[in-house]
Amino acid sequence: MKTLEHVRAALKPYPIEVEFPDIRRWEAGTHGVDYVHTFDSGVAGPHVMIMALTHGNEVSGAITVDAFLKRQLRPIRGRLTLAFGNVEAYHRFDRRDIDATRYLDEDMNRVWLPEKLDSDQDSIELRRARQLRPVVETVDLLLDIHSMHEEAPPVMMCGAQHKGRAFAATLGLPQTVVVDAGHANGRRLRDFQGFDDPASHKNALLIETGQHFSRRSQDVALDTAARFLSTTGAVRHEDVVEFLGPENPGPQRFLEVTCPVVARSMDFSFVEDFRGLEVIEKAGTVIAWDGETAIVTPHDHCVLVQPSLRHLGVGVTMVRLARILDEQPPRLTF
Repeated sequence: MKTLEHVRAALKPYPIEVEFPDIRRWEAGTHGVDYVHTFDSGVAGPHVMIMALTHGNEVSGAITVDAFLKRQLRPIRGRLTLAFGNVEAYHRFDRRDIDATRYLDEDMNRVWLPEKLDSDQDSIELRRARQLRPVVETVDLLLDIHSMHEEAPPVMMCGAQHKGRAFAATLGLPQTVVVDAGHANGRRLRDFQGFDDPASHKNALLIETGQHFSRRSQDVALDTAARFLSTTGAVRHEDVVEFLGPENPGPQRFLEVTCPVVARSMDFSFVEDFRGLEVIEKAGTVIAWDGETAIVTPHDHCVLVQPSLRHLGVGVTMVRLARILDEQPPRLTF
């Protein structure tokens, strides 16, 4: 029987091109929650948050929050929170098994349901989410920094609501924005409570910066986070100029997920070495096999979003299929 270890052993390893910052210097938080630093401007305004390490091996977010804390960024209005999420998984990262510490007990980006957080269930990730929850519940604007299993262009996950699309358009990068409702096996932080409520003023974005350990992913994370803070008016633009990359080279493209592909067996494989954002022109094209079941594209011009076998498991989303949207959303004013 095929195991996840067998699958990972057959996949191309990626080089680690970046340094993992020692975040233990930030363990003592400002308001009683370890690794969470909140600064109040004393001026009325939104509570803006950047979250790193929702997954323990996604280092680009840790590099970014570490850099911003070293820079001593402070808000000019409202509050600013800079936080590290699954720190236990991060501290256990093993260069010999780079995929193993995405999480330790369960995916911390699938636990953000009140009924789960309030339950008597227990895991390392649930304990950490419960610590973070009182802070997150006060946040108005969130950027959750993630990275990808495979080398591919960055994408912004804006959720299913129109306000998320408008938030991504206002930020103006990256070029690809994915409109989606998350995953069937749990709720993401990006979709927690008011972030996914069309009637709420709260809003959130999730950036996938590129392959976990690439320098490009690090640069995308720093650039996106700096633009997020500048665009929302949380900090002075001149305070984050040093982190900015070049201007976005072209107009944004918005993709809407039409269906996720969830593995039903461990005998799942793609027909090609897909990495992400490939466009499959014809409906009915076979893109993968799940045992003896063919996985086919449901429509023409079908875009593959984040295909990867590195976390193959029954019930796990292996790829999301999307269509290209024609309309461009309006921009927000902060």
